[in-house]
Amino acid sequence: MNLLKSFTYELPTKIEYGVGVSGTLRDHIQQWGAKNVLVVTDRGIRSSGLLAGIEQQLEEANSRFVIFDEVEPNPKDRNVQHGAEQARLLDADCIVAIGGGSPIDCAKAISVVATHDGPVRRFADRKNITGKILPLLAIPTTAGTGSEVTFGAVITDTQEHFKFTVKHANTAPKIALVDPALTVTMPPALTAATGMDALTHAIEGYTATVAEPLADAAALYAVELITKYLKTAFVDGKNMEARAGMLLGSLLAGISFSHSDVAAVHCIAEALGGKYDTPHGVCNAVVLPEMMAYNMAYCQERYARIATAMGITYASLEEGAQKAVEAVRQLARDVQLPDFRSLGIKAEDFEELAHNSAINGSNPDNPRPMQKNDYLAVLTSLWNAS
Repeated sequence: MNLLKSFTYELPTKIEYGVGVSGTLRDHIQQWGAKNVLVVTDRGIRSSGLLAGIEQQLEEANSRFVIFDEVEPNPKDRNVQHGAEQARLLDADCIVAIGGGSPIDCAKAISVVATHDGPVRRFADRKNITGKILPLLAIPTTAGTGSEVTFGAVITDTQEHFKFTVKHANTAPKIALVDPALTVTMPPALTAATGMDALTHAIEGYTATVAEPLADAAALYAVELITKYLKTAFVDGKNMEARAGMLLGSLLAGISFSHSDVAAVHCIAEALGGKYDTPHGVCNAVVLPEMMAYNMAYCQERYARIATAMGITYASLEEGAQKAVEAVRQLARDVQLPDFRSLGIKAEDFEELAHNSAINGSNPDNPRPMQKNDYLAVLTSLWNAS
């Protein structure tokens, strides 16, 4: 580590963590003086009954509110545009997002489009974000994306079948109410996919070429928590300690990669999501072990430290790195993640997928330099292993 390397660290989100903290929403809305609130969520959250407490608190705060529940997995440009229209009709002065990464990312993009002219794709260039952005309060219900503390919103262009990111210094939520009690109803498959997504954030945040010391510390503790608690949360969803450990791990992983970057796993996952609309967490989870193996020679020391965070002993850095890769691969098996081919991927699309991976903005931050042919090699390896 180069201790003379300069860095800037900013965490604009106020985090309130703990069982029951989602019950403080009313207080924050009143402190903001918000009168017109757009609630951004999805139909799964609506059907779960989790909105009842949100609606009650907003009523107690004497706020008008509209529930926008049209967010799709891998939020689409059309979701953002319609949500922004709803925000304007309401004359919203703030947004509350409740759900996983899709509603929270969609809400970030809505907060920009609602106060600016033009389609959401225009704001992939942050220079076009020149005016105010609606303040956002985020309430995560999954332990995966860490979107409640990150700056970026990943949106799917439905015409080009390509993902882009809306990211600005002011798009991060102002407040995150991180309540483990809201995650106990996650089914096992969602627990597995989101948990491995969080692990991907931690590992890529730690091994990216732009990693920073404070982000490193958050990443390693995230690895420790996630690898300790994921299997328990998968098997026993009511175990509150496991749910709390996973949600805190996800939060720390989000803090880490938002001050570092993600890398080649996400480049492939976003290409897959854009092409096939495959759930993002599942894509990351399936690709992670193979990409770690491909990167291993370029970050042995960091992979060995990941092994240490997982409680693994080793005699050399090479052995530690190898053990870290195998432990992640085994964890993916333990939580019954699908294999690559079962995601509906077609081998004839590999050229397009490799191209889109290589032009992803996070590609330069992968520890191993990656060109299109490298992505083709990883995709082929994933295909042959499944």
